Amino acid sequence: MTDQVPPPDRTTAPTPATVRIEGPWTHRDVAANGARFHIAEAGEGPLVLLLHGFPQFWWAWRHQLVALADAGFRAVAMDLRGVGGSDRTPRGYDPANLALDITGVVRSLGEPDAALVGHDLGGYLAWTAAVMRPKLVRRLAVSSMPHPRRWRAAMLRDRKQTAAGSYVWGFQRPWLPERQLVADDGALVGRLVRDWSGPSLPDDEAVETYRRAMCIPSTAHCAIEPYRWMVRSLARPDGIQFNRRMKRPVRVPTLHLHGSLDPVLRTRSAAGSGEYVEAPYRWRLFDGLGHFPHEEDPVAFSNELVAWLKDPEPDR
Repeated sequence: MTDQVPPPDRTTAPTPATVRIEGPWTHRDVAANGARFHIAEAGEGPLVLLLHGFPQFWWAWRHQLVALADAGFRAVAMDLRGVGGSDRTPRGYDPANLALDITGVVRSLGEPDAALVGHDLGGYLAWTAAVMRPKLVRRLAVSSMPHPRRWRAAMLRDRKQTAAGSYVWGFQRPWLPERQLVADDGALVGRLVRDWSGPSLPDDEAVETYRRAMCIPSTAHCAIEPYRWMVRSLARPDGIQFNRRMKRPVRVPTLHLHGSLDPVLRTRSAAGSGEYVEAPYRWRLFDGLGHFPHEEDPVAFSNELVAWLKDPEPDR
């Protein structure tokens, strides 16, 4: 599939309409958890809800939207709160509330449950939703993100992971990270996407698309806020309570995907998340891929995901 991205228009500032990119999908808004969320959807069948990570938006799943629809699923990619075409609210960026956004969208779509597929921050929230609202999660697939308790432990105790996740610590400064993300038409976003990828680098059009989406007013601030909560709450009662809550096991079949060359979330940090899953758990390491396996090798990623979703009895 060839990405059809319109040439950038430098004469006008990007707006939420910028992310409504045309393709073999339809765009609409749904209400959930007190906010409005933009979604792109394709296909009919059991619902698969796709959750993007940082510094991206729904379009990161463009390849999987088509592959899942062709395989007989209702594929929906949503923009997380504060990003893309979704509402930019002044608060509500803690993982518990963001997970309720996700399960609220499932309900708003009129479905009894969904298979959640999350990458990076979207993966963190998918883990959370599977614990908080297990009846609404049919299956769980996570890419490039350990279980929240594993993430916390690695960031605090593993020096190499602490260094690899230096951008998270940098986000704790006020105002400056937002300004850096939008400076020079989002040039830093382009560098992050390329630096975090493996040898299969994104093309110029894809990089331009992510840069413009980050420059939509207030997006940079909202995209950073979840990471501020994740660090600033480490010693606060709400963060300690969340960490304890995440001790509850995931009780749905889980597929855990990771790129062997991921420079920001080490394989060692992600591996072992299965200890929090009391259900069939499958670990899949993609050799030679970085932090964005669903874009670096979309065919291999989609094939793995579709085969697992169609497997009636996935092995542990």
